[in-house]
Amino acid sequence: MTTRELTVAHLYPDVMSTHGDRGNVAAIMRRCRWRDIDVSVVELGRGDRVVPDKVDLIVIGGGGDSRQRQIAADLYKVKGGAIRDAVAAGTAALAVGGGYELFGRFSQPARGVELRGIELFDSWTIHRRRDAERLSAMADDGTTVTSSADAAGQDLVVRWGGGVLVGFEDSAGGCTYLGAGAIPLGHVVSGRGNNGDGSEGVRLGGAVGTNLRGPCLPANPGLADFLIKAALRRRYGSADLAPLPDDMERAARTAAVNRAILGAPRRVLAWPLRRHAKAPASAGTAARSHFSLGTRADMPQ
Repeated sequence: MTTRELTVAHLYPDVMSTHGDRGNVAAIMRRCRWRDIDVSVVELGRGDRVVPDKVDLIVIGGGGDSRQRQIAADLYKVKGGAIRDAVAAGTAALAVGGGYELFGRFSQPARGVELRGIELFDSWTIHRRRDAERLSAMADDGTTVTSSADAAGQDLVVRWGGGVLVGFEDSAGGCTYLGAGAIPLGHVVSGRGNNGDGSEGVRLGGAVGTNLRGPCLPANPGLADFLIKAALRRRYGSADLAPLPDDMERAARTAAVNRAILGAPRRVLAWPLRRHAKAPASAGTAARSHFSLGTRADMPQ
């Protein structure tokens, strides 16, 4: 049998990986190689360009506003157009935390000027000024420095397809809003998600933006396989994947769900009735005609 190959573009791994986000790339590599799928990882930093027909999956991790400022201009000017073109052609993508914010229209830090996003997702993020102390309390090595304003990360459980996704979220982070045409990745069972309205993340074709950290893919093999399948369809036109046992992953996910549901106050969310937010007027943040609607046809069941 001919060995299949995939190429993963990992964006700014030296800057945007403050919550163990390299583990997401490692999970993709491991799950592919268990199925005899070769994976090449190309690390792209500032000044490096994305070549749309050469990559099958794009990954960017998270980082606070100081780290976002280091890469925002390069992401928009050097890579943004190519990423939009790649996703439009079927390339898969995973954007986590601060990377998710910059894959939207813009991110407004608690202090300082607005950071322009690449406008892949019809979303935008606003950080509350009262959380500025928490957001600035991030050491250079990506660890969180405890402060009086530090709201510890909390469990996030999300209803997705026929199951759930689990991870951690920064409970003092920004609020992300979705435009009327955007499709959430899932709906919150426990935690805050995008902004407390019951939605979590966003999905556009094979591209996913999420607040799930931890990293998110090792504990959520279904999401990892969703991305792998999208990448295979982009490269080969088909996406047959042999099932894997995933016993340890299921056990970890069950433990996380139990911890979140039993250990946190119950929240009643009317998530099917999500209200779409209207984008605030902002220079460079008007709706763009290239926003397209995703479908639920390829969501896992």
